[in-house]
Amino acid sequence: MEDIRKSAWLELTEAELKDLDVFSKDYLGFMDKSKTERMAVKEIIKRAEEAGFRPLEDLIKAGEVKAGAKAYAINRNKAVALFVLGSKDLEEGMTIVGSHLDSPRLDLKPVPLFEESHAAYLKTHYYGGIKKYQWTNIPLSLVGVAFKKDGTKVEISIGEKDDDPVFFISELLVHLSADLNQKKAGEVIEGEKLNIMVGSIPLKDEKENPIKKNVLKYLKETYGLEEDDFMVAELNVVPATKARDVGFDRSMIMAYGHDDKVCSFASLKAILEAGENIPEKTLVGLYVDKEEIGSVGATGMTSQFFEDMVLEILEAEGNGNIVSLKRALRNSKVLSADVTLAEDAGYLDATEPMNTAKLGHGVALTKYTGSRGKGGSNDADGEYLSEVRLAFAKENAIWQTGELGKIDQGGGGTIAYILAEYGMSVVDCGTPVVSMHAPLEVISKADLYQTYKAYLAFFKYI
Repeated sequence: MEDIRKSAWLELTEAELKDLDVFSKDYLGFMDKSKTERMAVKEIIKRAEEAGFRPLEDLIKAGEVKAGAKAYAINRNKAVALFVLGSKDLEEGMTIVGSHLDSPRLDLKPVPLFEESHAAYLKTHYYGGIKKYQWTNIPLSLVGVAFKKDGTKVEISIGEKDDDPVFFISELLVHLSADLNQKKAGEVIEGEKLNIMVGSIPLKDEKENPIKKNVLKYLKETYGLEEDDFMVAELNVVPATKARDVGFDRSMIMAYGHDDKVCSFASLKAILEAGENIPEKTLVGLYVDKEEIGSVGATGMTSQFFEDMVLEILEAEGNGNIVSLKRALRNSKVLSADVTLAEDAGYLDATEPMNTAKLGHGVALTKYTGSRGKGGSNDADGEYLSEVRLAFAKENAIWQTGELGKIDQGGGGTIAYILAEYGMSVVDCGTPVVSMHAPLEVISKADLYQTYKAYLAFFKYI
């Protein structure tokens, strides 16, 4: 059967190609500053404030919650919601693009530091779905926050600057891997072996754990931290690599965390542009945490943070009641902005060609996710899909359909089903990704640009 999808590259005008180039360079910078959800929230707020957004609580105190107001609300520095208040009553619903800021990574354990075989290490616990062997033999950064005993917060970022040291997880040399090579891929590296190397110089005149003590000396002198401060720290291990163009034609981008910061960036750019004029319906850019581990916790989509913020707006407008809140949520329409897989020539046996997104063929609309019989999926209705398609057409956004591999191979989910529980119309829509959940992933610049155009069309016409 002939493939009805067309390359997005061949549909772009000269003006769009120039815009795409500028857009892609901006994205590279965003990715380098947004490797964790904390870092991403900081960058989103910076850009939002430059576009005139203010803290929601400030607008409420000033009595300025009205049409055209631009507000943001931060949830524990790891999730954020942007609002552009519309001229219509909030009960008529909102236009929401919701994405997530967390990506698979390694987190330090509460008691991480130890010395063994003439080196010091930090123990980690992996976060989200990873192939553990992919995290060996690559440069790693340590980022996050720690706290001194007096409660002072200390920002940690080691490995992100070009002249910073990096960290490393070793693997058994090939010369001695006869037994290791017989193991299944999921067993080659065990979770408890994902220990990062952090030092090898012993502290002079120390007989017991001299290398560990030298690391502690460095932490004390540099950050004022002691060993037991790790127990209240939140430190993440991420690839110490910068986002880079890929290919002779520079048509692709390699980076850590495309899933799901590519959709977050596109959504951010779209709402900042759409918010330049007062919309009819309230626009929402929603950026949440914990999607990679089930959207749980106080910063995940299952928390009540978002509905609480909507209720705060209703209260400021004089409609702070449960009926108005329920109507506002129920009448909302959502793009669950999350990535899908792009067809990979090396692994065609895992995908079904007619229904797998193609690299460079536009943003992917995914009617359902889940696994084996659509288990755990939001399944968008045809009426809503038609409405979304018509909106995309008005902005000439190039799109395709996609699903997450062959039916019996596995599957996955997004925040879509959680938002749908409020009665919202929801469909998944995001950028196709090669090597999803690997330390480094690849996307097409054309798909990135079309994702932005699709979200902009959604904000403008839904």
